[in-house]
Amino acid sequence: MRLVIATVGRLKAGPERELASRYRERAAQLGRTLGFPACDLIEIPESRARRGADRAAEEAAALLPLLPPGSALLTYDERGRADVSSKALAGRVAAWRDAAKPALAMVIGGPDGLDASIRTRADLILSFGAATLPHGLVRVLALEQIYRSLTILAGHPYHRGEPG
Repeated sequence: MRLVIATVGRLKAGPERELASRYRERAAQLGRTLGFPACDLIEIPESRARRGADRAAEEAAALLPLLPPGSALLTYDERGRADVSSKALAGRVAAWRDAAKPALAMVIGGPDGLDASIRTRADLILSFGAATLPHGLVRVLALEQIYRSLTILAGHPYHRGEPG
């Protein structure tokens, strides 16, 4: 099962990009031992449409064809669930892998959020809470959570969060 992170916008050089790269590399390295042979990054430019809804729709139209067919789809959206523990997320990732999904596509929208065409296709929609966060931090947090999920699946001591 490939891991694919698809995002709207590119991170400029700086601490967010460095930290995102570090978690992506860690996930790729650990993932190979757990049945996740790749951790790919897809970045598309933000739409230049005038209205927010039009921007989100254009971005969705650009993202959807880039996602591997048959992939499990995990999205990050302000309307998503904030109550999924890291351990529960790891369980979902393992279930998708064990169901022979070809990929887990994690989609992070642009400043206007995700269009309904992506949200309705999502297998799981997560949120990092009610606060508005910068795009770069959301990418870092998403990559950290996928790395944490892999460490949980590997029984690695990185994760010491929830008991049992």
